Amino acid sequence: MRTIDFLEQGDGAITLIDQRLLPHEKKILTIKTHQELIEAIQTLAVRGAPALGVAGAFGVALIALRSQQQGWSQEEIDSAISALRAARPTAVNLAWGVDQVTPELVNGPSSVLKSALAISRADGLANRAMGKLGAAYLLEKCGKKKLRILTHCNTGSLATSDWGTALGVIRELSDQGYIEEVFADETRPLLQGSRLTAWELSEAGIKYRILPDGAAASALFSGLIDAVLIGADRIARNGDSANKIGSLGVAVAAKESGVPFLVVAPESTIDRSLASGDEIEIEFRADSEVTHFAGNAVAPLGSKSYNPAFDVTLARYITAIVTEKCVYNLGAGVEI
Repeated sequence: MRTIDFLEQGDGAITLIDQRLLPHEKKILTIKTHQELIEAIQTLAVRGAPALGVAGAFGVALIALRSQQQGWSQEEIDSAISALRAARPTAVNLAWGVDQVTPELVNGPSSVLKSALAISRADGLANRAMGKLGAAYLLEKCGKKKLRILTHCNTGSLATSDWGTALGVIRELSDQGYIEEVFADETRPLLQGSRLTAWELSEAGIKYRILPDGAAASALFSGLIDAVLIGADRIARNGDSANKIGSLGVAVAAKESGVPFLVVAPESTIDRSLASGDEIEIEFRADSEVTHFAGNAVAPLGSKSYNPAFDVTLARYITAIVTEKCVYNLGAGVEI
């Protein structure tokens, strides 16, 4: 399943699965301007760190095409790229994708698109490599038995160009016959776990259960979970990892209950310019995501919220970080 792709026919466009409508409707959006892409990113029609990296690269390709077709000035090009790059501040992959292909602008739109398509292909290959490395690591750590895995948010095909990061490890384990059941946190307030992860697991024929975020610690301490797998939106040099809000609480509970906690993400998610998670900018989102559900108020009118989109899991709670390159075993003072 291709979450995001580039349509080269006609004037050129980006196509992507509208994740706001899942699991009830699978609709393909056709994005023709960078403003439409920014809106899709900010409203979570497309989300997930690796997918945002591909979106950033494709977005620059679209800007290159439109600037050539419409005779934009250099100032207009720079402004469009800057706005796209800043659309979501916590996920480093978006800015990374933009930065990877922007130097190709001087060589024309076809060169930018060629570079962007290469990033998309590389993402798919990286996901498969992460899946194999993560599966091998877990089977060595937990033993070759059917595993019960807890995951938070969505880290599958929908969060990447295809296959997935943490969910890619689960797919690999399932293909090898080593998955007993997946526990998918619902992931409040936007339910990426119950809407998206459960949908992907259902499509893949992998046995799963959905649990409220507040039940994750109980499941861990009750001995129902063999390992936790999550993704990441930005990883600092010391291993501190930003991921969907709620990840930190799961990590602390996993540590206290002696359950391995793995972060699975591509090398491009590691921001080695940051010494620790203290330097990661956390995106805050609208009150309405908490005070309303499906457009209906579920709190007194005028209620304010504390609604960070992400939290930072400190390296001391993380057993290992899996990338397409290797498995980083975290310990005191270890840098990645």
